[in-house]
Amino acid sequence: MAIAFILLLVGAYLLGSMPTAYLAGRWWRGIDVRQYGSGNVGASNLVRLSAKWLAIVVTIVDLGKGILVIWVAQLAGLGIAQQVAIGLAAIIGHNWPVFLRFSGGRGVLVTLGVAFFLPLSNGPLVPWALIVSLALVAIFVFIFHNLPVGTIAGMAALPLVSWLTNEPLAFILGFLAMFLLMIIRRLTAPKSSLTASVSTGELIVNRLLFDRDIRDKEAWIYRKPARSAPKKEKG
Repeated sequence: MAIAFILLLVGAYLLGSMPTAYLAGRWWRGIDVRQYGSGNVGASNLVRLSAKWLAIVVTIVDLGKGILVIWVAQLAGLGIAQQVAIGLAAIIGHNWPVFLRFSGGRGVLVTLGVAFFLPLSNGPLVPWALIVSLALVAIFVFIFHNLPVGTIAGMAALPLVSWLTNEPLAFILGFLAMFLLMIIRRLTAPKSSLTASVSTGELIVNRLLFDRDIRDKEAWIYRKPARSAPKKEKG
């Protein structure tokens, strides 16, 4: 059982590391999505650079990563705590993929797959944490038009509501770890060419509240690679 757990941990990390959006951008448009828009290796950045159907495929695949690793862990007869660890490995792989020099996406979709499939497949429990989390995301998206804050609020609600509703400790700690991984990934994302004039304090606030380095949303999501200056002719 211990060997199966270790193998699944490694497998989950490697599966999470598969940069779906990056590969789709390379194959469909011949571009590196890290050089455009938010620089995020995810479906939200890809949708502005390619066909919507391609972003939908990437969304399904990334969600499926989180669901698949938990499902396989359950088939292997692993307990909830081990399932949580394997789910976290997939999220870490997506955020810090070995195939992209440990600079990947935000892990939102993989986290969503893990966070939703864990309690639903280990019931019978009323998924109050999931219900509250979805409600918070909906409020921030449809009323305040701020998905990044809604995502953080929804993730913060998962461990808190799980604790208040006496769900298993493994769920509570797992959800807390997912929330912290999301925060850490936002704050440690590589700086962009637009960051030079932004102070450290403002950068932290921008990343936490808006998931971008600057306040100007249009300039951020439609950012393009800087063109190198033409070489001067000799003579």
